[in-house]
Amino acid sequence: MSEQVHKPFRIFVDTEFTDFSVRDLISIALVAENGREFYGENRNFNRSACSEFVVSIVIPQLGELPDRVFSCEALRTELLAWLNQFANHPDPRLCFDYVGDWELFLELVRELPDPWTTEQVLEKINHDRIETYYQIHSGRHHALHDARANCFAFASD
Repeated sequence: MSEQVHKPFRIFVDTEFTDFSVRDLISIALVAENGREFYGENRNFNRSACSEFVVSIVIPQLGELPDRVFSCEALRTELLAWLNQFANHPDPRLCFDYVGDWELFLELVRELPDPWTTEQVLEKINHDRIETYYQIHSGRHHALHDARANCFAFASD
């Protein structure tokens, strides 16, 4: 009898944050391979810590989904509830291309929920495909668009 091997079920995580030196979560998005999505904005991020880049590029993209703006604790609750729908997958993986996204995710949820594992996917993101995604859809430096782009451009096993 052979052991059954399950294909990983991947969810791509992306965040926007205030600055590389003082990272405070602004928004977070998760996009599953099956098309399900989560997006939330943190209404309590430290605006005074934002870099010029964030002020000019990231902040103008916020507020498009007013019902997805939460306090940090409400954002945590919403995210954990959303993740729970995938808990029965045999190999659920949270994928990120930048370790800072992972650190902000973990800071928000406080601990990695069972049975999740993580996967750093930077080397598996096809550069040409991600550029094609942005040419078609735009939205670069918005957590939801970036998570969608990574999901689209991921070179699967």
